Amino acid sequence: MRIQHLPLLIILSLSLGACATSTHATAPSTLGTPTSSEAMIASAATPGAVTVTRVVAADWAVDRGGLINLDHPKAVAAGLEDGAEAIQLYLYVLEHPTKGTFIVDTGVAASFREEDTAPVSGMVASAMNFEALKVRVDTAEWLAAHGPIAGVFLTHLHLDHIMGLPDVPRDVSVYSGPGEAASSGFLNMFVQGTADGLLEGKGALQEWAFEADASGPFAGVLDVFGDGSVYAIHAPGHTPGSTAYLVRTPDGPVLITGDACHTRWGWEHQVEPGSFNNDGPGSAVSLGKLAGLVQALPGVVVYLGHQALEPGGASVVP
Repeated sequence: MRIQHLPLLIILSLSLGACATSTHATAPSTLGTPTSSEAMIASAATPGAVTVTRVVAADWAVDRGGLINLDHPKAVAAGLEDGAEAIQLYLYVLEHPTKGTFIVDTGVAASFREEDTAPVSGMVASAMNFEALKVRVDTAEWLAAHGPIAGVFLTHLHLDHIMGLPDVPRDVSVYSGPGEAASSGFLNMFVQGTADGLLEGKGALQEWAFEADASGPFAGVLDVFGDGSVYAIHAPGHTPGSTAYLVRTPDGPVLITGDACHTRWGWEHQVEPGSFNNDGPGSAVSLGKLAGLVQALPGVVVYLGHQALEPGGASVVP
């Protein structure tokens, strides 16, 4: 969000009280089998059969202070200051040889190609700097060219990750982390209506049924299809239900972090997101755990929330 709009939004939201991210119905997902990080890491050492393609849906620019904790000692030492940071919006295509095609996050719906047709209020559009959003390929266009999908796996429910949902057929199941829709926050007073609109017509959100990771650090790990090909990893902090995904591909493992880390600089210096966070300390913890997972998986490809790493850039700077 633009910093100049935050004081007004905070004052208004304090006067109105907090509310949920979305009022959309939820239900426990029956997809996914609880497992451990130990079993996931052992499995990921062997190539798998699922392919992953990253689609750049749009270019955008938002406040750096939302993407990176500028008060972190590393950010202070580097002299980072707030200002516009170039980012991108993605959707990831997972093609399973028997289960079908799934997408992680949703890109951008065709209605967002023009500011005056975007399904958001004027206040939200202004606060989120929508005039800087430049759509490359909308979700309807991608679906028309590539055929049907079997499901949508969300990293979390922030608007920039569900903006493609209006283009997704109503009968396609949508999966999210536990507590995402019910998560309460003051700014939800302004975005809840937009989130509900983007989810309108979809079935109940299928919430991943994580259990404690008995052999490792994560809040929970699920073997999504029960065949060790795709894992959902509970990484709370940015939002309560934030979920990362580890995929075994023919070329090795791929980790999709979601907004546990937005930027290349944040990943390379292990600095958590800034004001665009539900729980800053919790976000830092989950970021560190994902970094540890990368260290345990040599050659893993890392896809961040909103920026690309350079080739070979999956290493973690201590």
